[in-house]
Amino acid sequence: MKPLHLISIKPNLDFISKRMIFFVFSVLLILTSISLFVARDLNYGIDFQGGILIEVRVDKAGKLGEMRQQLSNLGLGEVALQEFGAPTDILIRVQKQEGGEKAQQAAIDKVKQSLGPGVEYRRTEFVGPKVSEELFRDGVLAVVLAMIGILIYIWFRFEWQFGLGAIIALTHDVLTTIGIFALTGIEFNLSTVAAILTIAGYSINDTVVVYDRVRENLRKYKTLSLFELLNNSINETLSRTVMTSVTTLLALLSLYILGGEVIRGFSFAMIWGVIIGTYSSICLAVPVLLYLNVNRGTARVKSDKEVAEEISS
Repeated sequence: MKPLHLISIKPNLDFISKRMIFFVFSVLLILTSISLFVARDLNYGIDFQGGILIEVRVDKAGKLGEMRQQLSNLGLGEVALQEFGAPTDILIRVQKQEGGEKAQQAAIDKVKQSLGPGVEYRRTEFVGPKVSEELFRDGVLAVVLAMIGILIYIWFRFEWQFGLGAIIALTHDVLTTIGIFALTGIEFNLSTVAAILTIAGYSINDTVVVYDRVRENLRKYKTLSLFELLNNSINETLSRTVMTSVTTLLALLSLYILGGEVIRGFSFAMIWGVIIGTYSSICLAVPVLLYLNVNRGTARVKSDKEVAEEISS
């Protein structure tokens, strides 16, 4: 019995000749994402809007669903519950209420009244606008620093053209992820920021695999045109890229379906990120090298030893 292959073991697809289609599609996707963000903004969670945090301990595990049902009918807006530490320790997040301190205290009283006896209240605090602004600023800073770090690594590992190509693809992935959250209205919180950072790592991993093959082929084929060389490099790594993405998506779909409400935003961001990251690695990061003066006749490709020496110095 012959093994089943999702794609041919030795594909011969012409990606580079269709680069303008990919470029136009990606530009439209980015412009749409920016327009959605400007017009609709994001559905920021408690982390970025401010709100009430209540840490409780219940008498037995397995009450999370029941408590979520009780608190969702109180008219307090967004109420999120999650276990942390022991199964009996639950963190309740309630969105910021209209009004001052009295409105926040009234919301806390409603929660306590709804949960009734058998609940130990270990911590109650209000996340004000200053704290939420700091969290938002730190989240943006983390994404920016991650992208700068990736640029520096790729620059040292390959050449500046490869670093620029990787950042173009990475920026595309981040902006379209923000756009899909603006479109769907799914809550955007700190776990989403963590998902964006994970997407950046996944996307750059795919890109580095293809770039490594481009570098190998630059050394091996001295007379092959850059157009053909890039096409061959994509096709030689295509089966690995597709299989990695499919297996990752299977795990993420399980998380999205079975993981519950707490990690749904994270898993949704990751599903989109894997799809768009795979696309950008193949259809953006490599074809853009044609326009960045990576000439196989004159390009100097650094060896691993040279990279190590540069980093150490």
